[in-house]
Amino acid sequence: MFADVAKIYIRSGNGGDGHVGFRRELFVAAGGPNGGDGGRGGDLIFEVDEGKNTLNDFRYIRKYCAEHGEPGGNNNCSGRDGEDMIVKVPEGTVIKDAESGKIIADMSHDNRRMVVLRGGRGGKGNQHFATPTMQVPKYAQPGQKGQELEVILELKVIADVGLVGFPNVGKSTFLSMVSNAKPKIANYHFTTLNPNLGVVDLEGTNGFVIADIPGLIEGASEGVGLGHQFLKHVERCRVIIHVVDAAGTEGRDPVDDVKKINEELVKYSEVLSKKPQIIAANKMDVFSEEEQQIALELMHDGLGEDTKIMPISAATGKGVKELLYAVYDMLQKTKEEPIVFEREFFPETLEEIKEPFTVEYDEDLRMYVVEGPRIEKMLGYTNIDSEKGFEFFQNFLKTNGILDRLEELGIKDGDTVKMYGWQFDYYK
Repeated sequence: MFADVAKIYIRSGNGGDGHVGFRRELFVAAGGPNGGDGGRGGDLIFEVDEGKNTLNDFRYIRKYCAEHGEPGGNNNCSGRDGEDMIVKVPEGTVIKDAESGKIIADMSHDNRRMVVLRGGRGGKGNQHFATPTMQVPKYAQPGQKGQELEVILELKVIADVGLVGFPNVGKSTFLSMVSNAKPKIANYHFTTLNPNLGVVDLEGTNGFVIADIPGLIEGASEGVGLGHQFLKHVERCRVIIHVVDAAGTEGRDPVDDVKKINEELVKYSEVLSKKPQIIAANKMDVFSEEEQQIALELMHDGLGEDTKIMPISAATGKGVKELLYAVYDMLQKTKEEPIVFEREFFPETLEEIKEPFTVEYDEDLRMYVVEGPRIEKMLGYTNIDSEKGFEFFQNFLKTNGILDRLEELGIKDGDTVKMYGWQFDYYK
């Protein structure tokens, strides 16, 4: 089954923690700090794979995580960097933030590889915190957290030309005749449920890529049927071939068909509706030459004299070569740049993932209580008994907004603040 949408979870690696260590050697009474730095967390990278053309793989594996960096060690040994996670996708895949729907990356054309989530930095070992007044620092920097996101992968087929039209008008037959594609063909509605790509080799030209977009129906722009899934594949096309059943073998009016499909294109995307278009009046082989002329005149009357209509028979091949050369000429005149969806969401600007904390006043204890995994972790690696450690502790409270929160709650000089096993008197 052709999969063109997938939702996955991605995460870059955490940086490894810096190490607290000291030199221990015979006859060295007071070895200095030698704690090594933590390793960098692995990046989460998306890369175009030329061999892929669907998102089927993401139906079975939905979680992609880079490796964490290793913590530092003694003797100034740095931790190993985490391995990057490379996620391979087909060309034309648009990556969106699942929560906001904003575009993170468009993996097409020149954008073949992109780092979407950066790994966390490794923490510095205690060797970096030694000063003349604090020669034995007993704390090190923790590694920076990685980033995580839920993203939606959406495959938008890349082709020069898109075939559109109601179901069962002969698009698949046309594609099989003019290209190397082998679409499924049968006489019933919605034979094509997957976008089929084919390369057209046209004598005297460098050819072009053509895509058979599954049959559209009225209301497709609102998502009726499989509307949105189908229409998104036409967005990148430079020229549209609008195939209609000019003979009305399905009992429909070809002029009305063209108008209805064009209305859906306008509703879905104004840019899409303005793309150059050729009407391929198919199934003309059921008419006599005189009847063909009458049918074309009627279509021009209904659609306007300026509308480019070309009679063809996908079954017999009559008129097909002329249509292809007309499409090629139109492509040559179309100077439109390749459609690349602009980036709207920048994961690198996300704040470092912060663990929560709470600041509350406890009426029973008559003191302010600060709790949370961040506080507990900070107290675990900070030597508050030392001057340098206490200075680090004070700076932590300030930069993380804890002092501001205490002041909002009305703390006064002399009030007590409790943090796990520690109690402090507050003075501004």
